[in-house]
Amino acid sequence: MNAITLTGEQIDTYRAQMILQGLYMEVKHNMRLTAKAPTCYSLAKKEYGLKGNKVSVYNQLAQLFIEHGIVDKARSL
Repeated sequence: MNAITLTGEQIDTYRAQMILQGLYMEVKHNMRLTAKAPTCYSLAKKEYGLKGNKVSVYNQLAQLFIEHGIVDKARSL
């Protein structure tokens, strides 16, 4: 089994990707990544200054990440 160590900017990129994936799960399947931590929806709104409902915030966040090269493409809802 190979291990991958994330350092520096990779950690921020990975976290951003996980927020996007978590928000997808919240919108599409009504699931949360964890019960105790804030929802990905609230994290996305707070950290990226987005407004709107879950679907709108997901679309805005996906577009933002595509423009900045964090993800190549995002799942459609």
